[in-house]
Amino acid sequence: MFERFAEEARRAVALAGTEARRMRHDHLGTEHLLLGLLAQPQDPAARVLGGFGLDLAGGRRAVLRALGGPEPERDAAALAAIGIDLDAVREAVEPRFGPGALDAPPPPARRSRPGGPRFTEHGRRAMVLTLRAATGQRARRIETGHLLLGLLREGGGVAVRVLREQGVDLAELERATEASLMKGLRAAS
Repeated sequence: MFERFAEEARRAVALAGTEARRMRHDHLGTEHLLLGLLAQPQDPAARVLGGFGLDLAGGRRAVLRALGGPEPERDAAALAAIGIDLDAVREAVEPRFGPGALDAPPPPARRSRPGGPRFTEHGRRAMVLTLRAATGQRARRIETGHLLLGLLREGGGVAVRVLREQGVDLAELERATEASLMKGLRAAS
């Protein structure tokens, strides 16, 4: 299936796995696929999401809230209460040690599954709908926009819940994504 994926779409799926591991999740769900799309801000699908007020940092916070994980704002507030400015610490540390250096370490290798996190049922369904979105448009390659359409059309995963909680009109996002894909097809011809 992945042989038909454009490089950016493959990268989005790989980045989804990275996001799942970063959050210490042993699964790869629609929420991670959404973050994988947002992790490439120059990509057309991420630009469409950006037009709806979404970015990677906000997406991460929303996913953590949706899944009941730690909220960085609460951690920052707790540190500020004792006189530590977390943003200043990050600014001092990340140039030397890299982005995310203060994030939680990935789970120990012995607890990781071979090949990384596995798709959830919603994640698998979104991937099938991604393929259908591309074939429905008679596209030769599966683009990130098709991946976003798959997430939206799956409808039951955490990604859709996060988008709704962020106030996104899903029908409008779907129309904007389709328009972006059509624009890309016209530009390629």
